[in-house]
Amino acid sequence: MLPDPRTAAGRLGLAAVLADPARAAIAIDYDGTLAPIVSRPEDARPAAGAIEALTALALAVGRCAVVSGRGAQDAVALGGLDAVPGLLVVGHYGLESWFGGQLDSPPPEPGVDAARQRVAELVRAAPEGVHLEDKRHSLVVHTRPAADPAAALTALTEPLQLIARACGLEVVPGRMVLELRPPGIDKGLAVGRLAEGWGAVGYIGDDLGDLPAYDAVEQLRADGVPGFTAASVSGADTPPELAERADLVLAGPAAVVAFLRALAETIGA
Repeated sequence: MLPDPRTAAGRLGLAAVLADPARAAIAIDYDGTLAPIVSRPEDARPAAGAIEALTALALAVGRCAVVSGRGAQDAVALGGLDAVPGLLVVGHYGLESWFGGQLDSPPPEPGVDAARQRVAELVRAAPEGVHLEDKRHSLVVHTRPAADPAAALTALTEPLQLIARACGLEVVPGRMVLELRPPGIDKGLAVGRLAEGWGAVGYIGDDLGDLPAYDAVEQLRADGVPGFTAASVSGADTPPELAERADLVLAGPAAVVAFLRALAETIGA
């Protein structure tokens, strides 16, 4: 059974998806939304039933997409997303797209190359467990495995901001991560592009990087395109802003999978 959004705008958005699913676009974040948060990003696998739920939804709506801060090909390979027919995978906050086995990816910004060695040196001097994820288009410092993840994150914030400014990048915080990436790239831009031409839109996310996607859905609603937002809330480090702003709150990836399955089943009923 589908849960009922707590806001009037969310209820209208979900109703619009159900009324005309062929004209609806649904986008879902990967880490923390489809896949549980883990200490090592390379270990993030979809929650049980996620691929089956995505497959059912992709067959039920006009556009089903995964929108991730990961590289598109990385998300596809890690999650086995190539098993979902017709799925669009948007990577690096909109810089990349993968569809039907074809990857569209621009060259990385020079600032990322300029920052790489400096960030690596900073991480080598950080507490044990802190590590660097090189995503080619961005650099991500993870502190979750450290003995005190929050303290490590705080200590690294200013030095990383100095490197970012020197290299023309910005530092974007997340759930025990700090990401250096080119400015002006976020999931709001990705969702805005994804929604072009569709009659309704939905977005599900779990972290600060998903708030611009919420902004995009809210702007679409202001422009007359109905939509809904949902928050995947799991763990004490889920930013409270997500639940505060979302039309619908889901208790982590397992609940997200159940929602996607129920949405597909309701459309097909």
